[in-house]
Amino acid sequence: MTRRFRMLVFGVVMLLIAAGGMVVVWAQHDDEEPVTILGTWTAEQAEQFETVLRGFGIPFRYQGTAAQREVLLSKVQAGDPPDIVIMPGLGELAEYAESDLLEPLEELYDPREYGAPWMPAGPSSGHVYWVPVKADLKSIVWYREGEEPGTSPAPLGRWCVGMGDDGASGWPGTDWIEDLVLQRAGPEDYGKWALGTDDEVEWWRSDPVRTAWEAWDGLLRQDEEAAEWALLTDHRGEPDGNGLLFDGPHRCALEHQGSFALSFYRDHAEHARLTDSAPLLPDGGGRVRAHEVAGDFAALFSDRPEARELIERLASKEGQQKWADLADVFSANRQVEPPDDAVKDEIARRLREGPRCLDASDVMAPAVRDAFYEAVLLTIARAAAGQAPGIPDLLHDVQRVQDAQSAPGTDSRAAPKTVCSKG
Repeated sequence: MTRRFRMLVFGVVMLLIAAGGMVVVWAQHDDEEPVTILGTWTAEQAEQFETVLRGFGIPFRYQGTAAQREVLLSKVQAGDPPDIVIMPGLGELAEYAESDLLEPLEELYDPREYGAPWMPAGPSSGHVYWVPVKADLKSIVWYREGEEPGTSPAPLGRWCVGMGDDGASGWPGTDWIEDLVLQRAGPEDYGKWALGTDDEVEWWRSDPVRTAWEAWDGLLRQDEEAAEWALLTDHRGEPDGNGLLFDGPHRCALEHQGSFALSFYRDHAEHARLTDSAPLLPDGGGRVRAHEVAGDFAALFSDRPEARELIERLASKEGQQKWADLADVFSANRQVEPPDDAVKDEIARRLREGPRCLDASDVMAPAVRDAFYEAVLLTIARAAAGQAPGIPDLLHDVQRVQDAQSAPGTDSRAAPKTVCSKG
């Protein structure tokens, strides 16, 4: 079966499921057409990314959208996927790879320049289908310069919390729970929960996940008004503002957010400082077991030489250095020089040292991830309304989705096999 025919069959099947028989129109790329790229970066960061791409001398057309999952699925269903997609969702990319829709990336990058957890160890397919082109550090808390936090958990009123997002509201809450599981249970249990591969344990109903969820729920229930504000607030703050840490209406002082928060702080970024999250989490005080990290991964839907060359150049030391220098972003490439800035240098160092674990929800199958988001939003809504949390029922529902994804016969040959590095 040819690759083109496989893609057409996949598009027909998806359309029959989703739309009950819509006609598929196949759009063929001409060799002279620009390389099409679908990503999540918009506004200023999209402009910076396009500047990097123009330096490669390869014609391209970039589309950035917060609704990337929906846009990509519609393009695949229409038989016209982009040549390259860049997204954080490894679980989603694995599903496309398992449908034989992604091209292997062997020989397009030097694996010695990347390491665990960025590159999956030993996929049963024998291929690698993605490469990280941007990295971010999590398991940190931001605060304003000169206002250092204490060494114990803070009440909800001091936290800047926003669940809103253009594409997938609720994910900031998953970061809290993931960090709680990681710091309390450690990387080994965290990795098993993220991958959902241990048939003997219902990880969503296990003690590490349930107690982490209860600790976060306990924080939310300290202040119903603050919980409601978190539910209705965008995690980036106002569109033209300087992020929740500097513009939040309640003068919050701490923000549990990834290193990308620097872009939210805009003119105030130079006054932002960071510290490890472990002592400040609900029921905290423990040591740092590992750092959660996230990435934006490039994958190929096309075997066009131009697309392959663009991936190769973007993933190279030179391409990553240019991207990091121009856009003030971070790279998983070990050869990239860190920025000449104390805070950013600290982020770059932590991205490469010590145990690091990929964002669990990014690794999960899309159906499980979406159920995770929904359970997070329901937890906040119930806390804001003063209703009973119902955590066992919420986790039972997510476990049912996990069980369906792990049923016999499901294909996981392209999925990541490891989530955490050992050091």
